[in-house]
Amino acid sequence: MVGDMSGEFRVGHGFDTHRFSGDPERPLILGGVRFDGVPGLVGHSDGDAVAHAVTDALLGAAGLGDIGVMFPDTDDAWAGADSLELLGDAVVRLAEAGWRVVNADCTVVAEAPRIASRRDEMESRLSGVVGAPITVKGKRAEALGALGRGEGLACWAVALIERP
Repeated sequence: MVGDMSGEFRVGHGFDTHRFSGDPERPLILGGVRFDGVPGLVGHSDGDAVAHAVTDALLGAAGLGDIGVMFPDTDDAWAGADSLELLGDAVVRLAEAGWRVVNADCTVVAEAPRIASRRDEMESRLSGVVGAPITVKGKRAEALGALGRGEGLACWAVALIERP
């Protein structure tokens, strides 16, 4: 619940997209949840596009840059990083700047995997890290473009933060 609306509120938008990897050993991680039987995503970290989009939405809302500024893919320190840990670091930075997360909502666009069967687990993992409700929806691209051909996936996120 937002409360009495006496504080300052900001909205942020995040986006991330990754192509699927040809490496059969690379796991697919979305919202901190491992999906078996689907190729992993190419990325410097674990490639968790859901966590990346939420991180960008939060950082953008607070005016703290973006995930590429905070955790650059040119820095080997972030190679293979757990994206939920990166999200947690972003939440700490928001708190240090006087912000609190109210909620975030994500939409994953992919032909596979199907999100619905793991939605509750993803929402629980993300919400636990952020300390606020995070919702996740899955949509298909209906055979349109690279996403519709199953070449990768994309995630959009919007977040509401407040400074009490």
